[in-house]
Amino acid sequence: MKILDLFAGAGGLSEGFWKEGFDFVGHIEMDSYACETLETRSIYYYLKKTNNLEDYEAYVKGLVSKESLVKKYKLNEELKKIINAEIDDKNCDILISNMKKKLGNDDLLGIIGGPPCQAYSNIGRARDKNGMKDDKRNHLYKFYLKFLKELKPKFFIFENVPGLLTAGGGVYLKNMISDMRALGYTVPFPDPVNMADFGIPQKRKRIIMIGWKKGVDIDIKEVFKKNSPHSLLVNDFLVDLPQLKDGQGDDISEYIKPSKPLVDLEIRDISVVIDHIARPHNEQDKEIYRIAVEKYEKEERLKYTDLPKRLKTHSNEKSFLDRFKVIEGNMSACHTVVAHISKDGHHYIHPDGKQNRSLSIREAARLQTFPDSYKFEGPRTSQFKQIGNAVPPMFSQLLAKRLKKHFK
Repeated sequence: MKILDLFAGAGGLSEGFWKEGFDFVGHIEMDSYACETLETRSIYYYLKKTNNLEDYEAYVKGLVSKESLVKKYKLNEELKKIINAEIDDKNCDILISNMKKKLGNDDLLGIIGGPPCQAYSNIGRARDKNGMKDDKRNHLYKFYLKFLKELKPKFFIFENVPGLLTAGGGVYLKNMISDMRALGYTVPFPDPVNMADFGIPQKRKRIIMIGWKKGVDIDIKEVFKKNSPHSLLVNDFLVDLPQLKDGQGDDISEYIKPSKPLVDLEIRDISVVIDHIARPHNEQDKEIYRIAVEKYEKEERLKYTDLPKRLKTHSNEKSFLDRFKVIEGNMSACHTVVAHISKDGHHYIHPDGKQNRSLSIREAARLQTFPDSYKFEGPRTSQFKQIGNAVPPMFSQLLAKRLKKHFK
């Protein structure tokens, strides 16, 4: 079951298909740190397959280098599947030719992925003076279509933000679907999917377009049938991690209590906690965080206009009044974790006032349902960005599992 991941990011979509036993012919991604993360995850799955996960744990603990693992297990060819390249006019034909060589006489079962979403997002359009109309990312989907045309997979998954429904007055989406159908794919018009309906502890809405070739019969209602594999609250995804103050944390730490539900969900899948590190905050922000949590505990929300004048640093008091926001720990799903978490943690304040900080790297990954063994490479800013941009692996695995039934 060979598939290709385009605009792969840190591998949120890939992870679900890896877990369900699909074989990747390639992952194409322009961000170098995300590619390093994909390499590490590729090594993880090779070592898992060969019953050598103790060497992976040695790597994340800093006892051995990635280079030594690549040399020991002769993984150079495996890692060539991770392609650090921008999909553009210059590279598109070269990348497609490369994939054809890798496939040889084999067929490509599927293409998964989604172009960067800033050009389609409602927030991005609101902040740009031209409403993102001149942004070249509006047309990245055409490269995706070119891969479909040349490689002819039996199915594809195209993931993006709900703003795609209204971007360009709806013309972009209409053109996409028309072009996909012209290539011989059945493509139902997509409705926004709220991933909280599938057990993701976030109210994360996305557009998931699925298309398939004639001769393949996919029940799209069955694919998107709502169900959750658990009844956990947001706090249940955080409660076994060490308590931290701002600026604290280690690359490696110990769990503070058992959590069978997280073991059952295959989120807690390693013997140590990795990258549970909280960013530092200045005293003014920490005072605001305390106020925000105190209000949240009274079932109220902090508005920027509520703050005393001495704590205000922004002149804008008419929009983005929820710029300081506590994660909803006592609910089944919190607000969406997005890439902006890489810039500051003000929208992701930990619900435990005693810790008085924003989410750590591992906590953000937990709310995206990444397994604890998932190592994000690069500096902290990039790690947060990779997490915020990803498709939650618990959701991608559900898609992979349901689609796999049609291709046995």
